[in-house]
Amino acid sequence: MTSRGPLALAALASAAVPGLDPSSVEGVVGSGPTRSFEVAFVQDHEHRRWVIRCPRTPAASARLEQSAALLALLTRRLTLPVPVVKGWVALPEGGRAGVHAYLTGRMIDLASITPGSKLAVGLGRALAHLHNLDRRVYEEAGVPVYEAEAYRTRRLAELDRAAATGRVPTGLLTRWEHTLEDISLWRFTTTPTHGGIGSSTILATPDDGEEPDIKALLGWESAQVADPADDLAALVGELHPDSLDTVLEAYAHARSDRPDQHLQERARLVHQMQLVRTMMSAVAAGDDDGAEEHARSLRRLDDQLAREDEERAAAAKPVVRAPAAGDASDEAAASTDTQPVATAGTPAVGSTGDGDAAVSSTDDGAVRGDGGDEESAVEVEGTGAPTPVEAASDDTADGAVTESGKADPTATDTADTTNQVATGAPAADASKTSATATAQIPAAAETTPPSDGPAATDGATSTDSASTTVTAPVPRLVREHETAEIVPLTGDEGDDVLPPTPRR
Repeated sequence: MTSRGPLALAALASAAVPGLDPSSVEGVVGSGPTRSFEVAFVQDHEHRRWVIRCPRTPAASARLEQSAALLALLTRRLTLPVPVVKGWVALPEGGRAGVHAYLTGRMIDLASITPGSKLAVGLGRALAHLHNLDRRVYEEAGVPVYEAEAYRTRRLAELDRAAATGRVPTGLLTRWEHTLEDISLWRFTTTPTHGGIGSSTILATPDDGEEPDIKALLGWESAQVADPADDLAALVGELHPDSLDTVLEAYAHARSDRPDQHLQERARLVHQMQLVRTMMSAVAAGDDDGAEEHARSLRRLDDQLAREDEERAAAAKPVVRAPAAGDASDEAAASTDTQPVATAGTPAVGSTGDGDAAVSSTDDGAVRGDGGDEESAVEVEGTGAPTPVEAASDDTADGAVTESGKADPTATDTADTTNQVATGAPAADASKTSATATAQIPAAAETTPPSDGPAATDGATSTDSASTTVTAPVPRLVREHETAEIVPLTGDEGDDVLPPTPRR
């Protein structure tokens, strides 16, 4: 691979664009030996700023040529500005470097996009506008065009090549193959895509005191007609869930065709498999250290997904309740054990607090919060009015509810003792109150019988569980690019090597 310094790139830019007389140059800090392009920002004596992209491999050169032809057609069809090439210069090793005008704006951190913000809405609309384009525009530019089945087959082939390296965990291979072989997930219409949506390719309007909005999209070298989920992969993996909802809602409203129901699931798969692509790029470049680093990331991802599967399985297990109190009569215990479990007709138990999960009745008697699969159920016995249960505080050592409002799987004895003796009545009187409903926060699969501890003396307490409201961070605008020091081209030092210190 050929490598050039910023001064050499400035000279190439001057040769590519007539009238471009460089006065300073900024070399963009590279991302390692596998990067495809050398990039520099050049400013001329008329205070115009330019960007030169010099391909380092024949494959990168071909992608640059295809994307340049596409952008020349998209500039009249998209509302956002695109980096149209203004000049070319031939390279000694073959191929050409392209120069385009510098697009102003700030790169953003996807994780900092807030729900309901102009930035989230604008991003959804921009992607919808792109996906609504006539695919014949892409065909005219000569970029790759795929149908859904061919694209699925291509993904399977990529996975097979990665598996042959022996660096992909078996668990991930099995999981991804199962998703790729599920034909029902791959019934969609391919659309024009950007192919490289991420924090490094999205520009927001300058930070001038107003709420930021989408300004432009960079990095079109991977554009093709393919799965629209490709452009949502980074968003699914990095956005706050509420922010993602805002983006997808704006996206669905702006699409000319209704998005398919499996779009997010495929986007999540693409995001996970991105690690495989970067690992294979390192393998192809002979970067064994980089390939092994990506393999370690794959192993960590495998462990993470396995833990999530276990948590979902644990949350789906039926609740096994504890036997009646030891000092209760046999008749009372039998009466309690044989009470019918509340069905869908049982009134729902709810909470009106903003941070508390609403609770609803299900067919198997479990009353579950709407916080997701991992939230534990509140089960109701009997048909009478539920006995109020004192909510455990956050700092209780064996409390049954965690800070986030989810049931703590380690909470056993405290919840049972509080629920069974909630009003201070002796356990021997259980036969007289067999119709009384008892609310219980479920713990582990097997619950230890309650010990003879002191009964709760407060008969009516608040049912609101402690919770913490999660607020999405304020959008953080970062500087445009990570660059080396600006080099004024007024002297004749003859040094083409710049210090790697980023500019401030």
